[in-house]
Amino acid sequence: AGNYGFQAQPMGFSGGFVPPPVQSQPTMDGTIWMPIPPSIPNCPPGLEYLTQIDQILIHQQLEVLEIVTGFEENNKYELKNALGQRVYFAAEDTDCLTRNCCGPSRPFTVRITDNLGREVIRLHRPLRCSACCCPCCLQELEVQAPPGTTVGYVVQNWHVCLPKFTIQDEKRKDILKINGPCVVCRCCEDIHFEVMSLDETCPVGRISKQWTGIVREMFTDTDNFGISFPMDLDVKMKAVMIGACFLI
Repeated sequence: AGNYGFQAQPMGFSGGFVPPPVQSQPTMDGTIWMPIPPSIPNCPPGLEYLTQIDQILIHQQLEVLEIVTGFEENNKYELKNALGQRVYFAAEDTDCLTRNCCGPSRPFTVRITDNLGREVIRLHRPLRCSACCCPCCLQELEVQAPPGTTVGYVVQNWHVCLPKFTIQDEKRKDILKINGPCVVCRCCEDIHFEVMSLDETCPVGRISKQWTGIVREMFTDTDNFGISFPMDLDVKMKAVMIGACFLI
């Protein structure tokens, strides 16, 4: 799977594939979207973008009202490729009472749209517990692409001190494992979750929470994440890895 750093690097294409233009016209708010890829047989609509990238950077948008009032707002995120072009836009859809009463453990629905405004991926997490003392009610997330069609699940595995997850396909078959560090709250450094093969012997990718600086980390809950995966990984599993990032 190669190097899992998150530096913006030109993407390579093999087999004579000619990449689309690296620049697209900016929108009225200055956002540059990734060029719309052609349709691909047997690929869920909207996931064609994922066939052309091996990295996704997820930037949570800063909510000024949330900082001023302290009330949790619906989170919004930009998903960008390594060139800084927006691939998708994600928005949480939960009610105010749930957000502010349940906090980080709240159930949520995240709707992910492409640059045509189509909802191409939907993430759904029910209300669960993540404490090691409740192994029968651990976190789980369902990934639908398009909405209404399940392509996979991310389920938390019980462990005394380590955050561990399993990526499953739509039939609940285990496909990949995710192993996190023992201490997930570290100062002044990135936090890495390794995506491994099912037997946990071969690295497949990485999900990283990126350190954003002491001020932003202390006074806001906005996060930046990076996801890397092999270019030829099944797009459905790439979509499920995006879901795993949101669950983490």
